[in-house]
Amino acid sequence: MNTGIISSRYATALLRYTQETGGGERVCAQVRRLLDHPEQDPGPLEPELERLIRLLVQNGRMEDVRLILRSFLTKYYQSLGVKVAVLTTVVASEELEHKVRAMLEKQFGGEVLIESRVDPALVGGFTLEVGDYLLDASVRRQIETIRRQFVIQNNRIV
Repeated sequence: MNTGIISSRYATALLRYTQETGGGERVCAQVRRLLDHPEQDPGPLEPELERLIRLLVQNGRMEDVRLILRSFLTKYYQSLGVKVAVLTTVVASEELEHKVRAMLEKQFGGEVLIESRVDPALVGGFTLEVGDYLLDASVRRQIETIRRQFVIQNNRIV
């Protein structure tokens, strides 16, 4: 069976269960901590997550746990009408984060959650991902574009 379908089904089941128990916010916070810091001991799991883990172990699906948890987060935020954006910069910039959040909230007409990441390989600028949309305003991309144009022009000369 397709891993995407499996993760989606388990994530949907977890979402429905957390909606029934009213623990969506608690579970979401713990899932984010688990995904952001997998090396740290999570401490006691929320009852809903503990039940999910037992089910995954019982069904031999533990290799899909990260996909399932990521899928759960996506579905949880969709159920709340919250857009999730990933902003990657060379150095952390709260000012840029606030400007991007304001722009996106105006464009989407709703709440936007910004996940900030730092990637020195960008050289400068930033990338912004919202769903399937990617805005790459990085210096790395600009350098790569110039390099490709240079190679194309030099191949024509030869």
